[in-house]
Amino acid sequence: MHPHKSESWVDRIEETIIAVLLGFMTVITFANVVARYVFNHNILWALELTVFMFGWLVLLGASYAVKKNAHLGVDAVINMLSPKGRHVLAMISVTICILFTLLLLKGSWDYWSNFANLPQTTGRVFPTGFEDEFRPKGWYETNDIPHPAILGWMETVFNEGDEYEKLPRLVPYLVLPLSMGLLLWRFLQVARSIWTGGQDRMIASHEAEDELEEVREQLGKDD
Repeated sequence: MHPHKSESWVDRIEETIIAVLLGFMTVITFANVVARYVFNHNILWALELTVFMFGWLVLLGASYAVKKNAHLGVDAVINMLSPKGRHVLAMISVTICILFTLLLLKGSWDYWSNFANLPQTTGRVFPTGFEDEFRPKGWYETNDIPHPAILGWMETVFNEGDEYEKLPRLVPYLVLPLSMGLLLWRFLQVARSIWTGGQDRMIASHEAEDELEEVREQLGKDD
């Protein structure tokens, strides 16, 4: 059983961003190859930007896979249980995922926040509040990526008016809390669907069987 797929603009956030990232990665990589082998010139910032974009693609893809019920898993034990047993195991699984994602969200916020001149959370495992004193790191820059003029306002907000030569790190690192927040939201949606009986597992485990069935049907038509 699969959860209902909402078509609201909120539910399309991941796929839209992922599509844009994949497109830009392709264009930038192709342009760099042409520049290097045709014009004997290297786009200095291309590799670093592509690495950051790939990181965004992977991290946002995690929540997208939860949305599409596309994470792979083994259901040998699940299929041996009664519907009630599958429901209990699914609730245990999604609860563990939510708790783990909360830990990731805290860690990602604590890593990114100082780059945005914001306080980290207190508490060793789960957040208990925010730091009263911290060292702002809004002046940290990437190695090669130029700072676009459209983001000039960031110099006043995050760098005390000093000019950025390169893109501040808070921009590419923003994906850490953003992706973990989206992942938590998707797991909460799955938990609601499991609780209400909309699905009995979190994994996609029958893709191979479906493909084999399609092959059998095709062979039957050919015969």
